[in-house]
Amino acid sequence: MFLTNYTKEFSYNLKLATPVILGMLGHTFVSFVDNVMVGQLGAAELAAVSLGNSFIFIAMSIGIGFSTAITPLVAEADSEGNFSKGKSAFKHGLFLCTVLALLLFGMLLIAKPLMYVMDQPKEVVELAIPYLDLVAFSLVPLIIFQAFKQFSDGLSLTKYPMYATILANVLNVAINYILIFGKFGFPEMGIVGAAVGTLVSRFVMLFYLWFLLAKKQKSKAYVTNIKLFKLTNQALRKLINLGLPSAMQMFFEVGIFTAAIWLSGTLGANAQAANQIALNLSSMTFMVAMGLSVAAMIRVGNQKGLKDFSALKRIAESIFFLGFLFAVIFALVFVVFNEALPNFYVDLDDPTDASDTLEVVNIAATLLLAAAVFQITDSLQVIVLGALRGLQDVYIPTLITFIAYWAIGFPISYFLGKEDVYGSLGIWLGLLAGLSSAAILLYIRFNYLTKRLILQNEN
Repeated sequence: MFLTNYTKEFSYNLKLATPVILGMLGHTFVSFVDNVMVGQLGAAELAAVSLGNSFIFIAMSIGIGFSTAITPLVAEADSEGNFSKGKSAFKHGLFLCTVLALLLFGMLLIAKPLMYVMDQPKEVVELAIPYLDLVAFSLVPLIIFQAFKQFSDGLSLTKYPMYATILANVLNVAINYILIFGKFGFPEMGIVGAAVGTLVSRFVMLFYLWFLLAKKQKSKAYVTNIKLFKLTNQALRKLINLGLPSAMQMFFEVGIFTAAIWLSGTLGANAQAANQIALNLSSMTFMVAMGLSVAAMIRVGNQKGLKDFSALKRIAESIFFLGFLFAVIFALVFVVFNEALPNFYVDLDDPTDASDTLEVVNIAATLLLAAAVFQITDSLQVIVLGALRGLQDVYIPTLITFIAYWAIGFPISYFLGKEDVYGSLGIWLGLLAGLSSAAILLYIRFNYLTKRLILQNEN
C-alpha cells in the first residue's frame, strides 16, 4: 500500500518525462556520434573537441539554467487558468534569454585566449580554437530555443521540443558525416565540419519548434503576436530573481565537470580523451534524470498553483523513487560493460596509435566504475533540484550547490587528481563527493520546505 502511493504516479510521470528524456538523449547521442566520428581522426582531435566544448558547456549551463525559470511560472499559470500571466512569463523569459545568448556569445569570443594559459597540450589548443568560433555562435539559437522549450514544458507539451530535437539531430549527423570526412565532393573539414553541423542544426531546431507551437491550439496564442519589447520591470525582476540563481546552480555543477576536463588536460591528451569518453557515456544516462527533473518541476509547479501540498510532496517523492530505480540499472550497466563501452569511441585497427588508443580505453574503463557509483546521487540531486525549482525555491539550493561542488568536490578532485596520486580516477572521486553532498543537502531542503507548507496549509 505504501509503495502504491508512489508507483501509481509512475505512468503520468513517465508520460511527461519521456519526450524530454528522448529529446535530451538526442542531443547527447549527437555528441556521442560527434565523438565517435572525431575519435577516428585521433586522440588530439577528440581532446580538442573536449576542450572547446568545455568552454561551451559553461556558457550553455548559464543560458539553459536561466531559461528553467520560465517552466514553473508557466506551469503555475496554466493550472490557475491564467493566460495573461503565462504569456507574460514566456515573453519576458524569451527577451531575457535572447539578450543572455548574445552576451554569452561575446564572452566566449573574448575568453578564447585563456586556452593558451591553461597548461593544455599545444596541438589540442590549435585544433580547438576554430572549432570554438562556430560552436560559440550556435549558442544564440540554442538558448532562444531553450526559452521556447521551457515554455512548452510548462504547458505540459513536452513532445514538441522532442520532435524539433530529433529533426535537428538527424540533420547534424548528416552534415557531420559529410563535412568531417569530406564526402560527396565536399571539403574534408575535420572537427570544424562538426562545428558547422552543430550551428546549422540548432537554427533549424529553433524555427521548427516555433512552427510546431504556432500550429497547436493550446500554445498558438502564446507564441504569436509577441510584443517582445513591451516589458514591465516587475515581470523582468521576477524572472531574473528566479533565473539567475537557477543559472548559477547549473553553472556550479557544469563548472566542476568542466574543471575535470581541464584537470585531465594537465595529465595529457590521452587522459583528456578518456575523460571525454566517460563524460559522454555518463551524460547519456544523466539525460533520464534530467527528463524526470523537468517532470518534477512541472508537476510541483502545477500542485503549487492548486495549493495541494500533500499531493505535491507525494508526487515529487514518486519521481525521486523512479529516478533511483533507473540509476541503479545504469550503474549495473557501467559496471558490467566498463571495458567494452570505450571501444566504440576509438579506432582499434589503427596500428599507428595503438599504444595511445589502449591507454585511452583503459583509463576510460576505470572512470566508468566511478561513474557507476555516482549514477544514484547524480540522479537524485538533479531531480530534487527540479522539484525545488517547481516550488520557486532557488536561493538556498544555489548556496547548497556551490558548497557541494566547489567547497567539497573540487578540492578533492584537485588534490587526488595529480599524476603522482590517483590521476584521472582521483578527479572523478571528487565529482562523486560533490554530487553525493548535493543530493543529501538538497533532499533535506525539499523535505523541510514541503513539511512546512503542509503544516501551514492545515492551519
